Amino acid sequence: MHHSQRTGASRLTRRPLILSLVFVLVASAAMAAVAGARNSKQDQGKIKVGLITKDVTNPFFVKMRQGATAQAKKLGAQLSYAAGKNSSDNASQIAAIENMTTAGVKGILITVADAKAENAAIRKARRRGVLVIALDSPTNPTTAVDALFATNNFNAGVRIGRYARAATRGRTVTIAMLDEHAGSSVGKLRHDGFLKGFGIRNDNNQIACVGNGQGQTAPSQTAMENCIQKNSKIDVVYTINEPSAVGAWNALKNAGKTKAGTTIVSVDGGCAGVRNVRAGIIDATSQQYPLRMASMGVTAVVNFAKTGRKVSGYTDTGLNLIARVRKAGVPSKSVAYGLRNCWG
Repeated sequence: MHHSQRTGASRLTRRPLILSLVFVLVASAAMAAVAGARNSKQDQGKIKVGLITKDVTNPFFVKMRQGATAQAKKLGAQLSYAAGKNSSDNASQIAAIENMTTAGVKGILITVADAKAENAAIRKARRRGVLVIALDSPTNPTTAVDALFATNNFNAGVRIGRYARAATRGRTVTIAMLDEHAGSSVGKLRHDGFLKGFGIRNDNNQIACVGNGQGQTAPSQTAMENCIQKNSKIDVVYTINEPSAVGAWNALKNAGKTKAGTTIVSVDGGCAGVRNVRAGIIDATSQQYPLRMASMGVTAVVNFAKTGRKVSGYTDTGLNLIARVRKAGVPSKSVAYGLRNCWG
């Protein structure tokens, strides 16, 4: 009986405690709902900026997203991000343009997968008052967007072409070129720039092979292996970017050709790429600055949202040649400089 009375008292004691806990939980939920609504209203009041890149894995686009995110936070804007599955995924980019426009972005920053394929979607977005800025990759025509913030990709190619010419001292060579897919504006500009810098035309018989490395290491290794099968005497390799250069070097290494004086040149200036210049895997690379492109783009969209003023035309975001061994007549920066200013 005594035990039963204690149990009853215990239940009476627990009941107020349970009621208190229920009250705390209800109050907490209410506060969370209020906070969520407040945050939602704050987000609704923010200027919306869209960023669309070719893919999510390339260090260049990773750094571009970081730059845009940091600048959006600094300026109190809201960044939306999307990317293609790979460098030629036009469909995903087009869908992202349409979705962002519907979501009410004031501006879209885009590295177009193709010079023309996204133009119709971009045109629709601009008609609805969206500022569209191409980053890194120009459209064809360039007037398809409001503005272009980019490295001068033709000059990037010219720089490494001149370096490769100086490194080979004017002798007749056998060249492999690893491009991106057909339709890539960046790919064409860098390809043509390399030829200009090297002092040859596209039909020159020193060019033994032109392959599509997709700007990625594994496909570039396969493309380079195919080139070596076509001509085992390749001693100059141009690559669209540094991941592609690593693939080319892997193929050359497997074929026992990395110690035979082969010159590899590339474009990007990412930290991994510059370290590969230091290691002798890449002889020289043209360094560009994706964080700067993205930061400038976000700032331009925010200014447009606040003032109505649109940026226009082309803005050069800078370029430097990074080389482990300098060559006479070819201006370059040191590996140390490259590492201080690299990305990725």
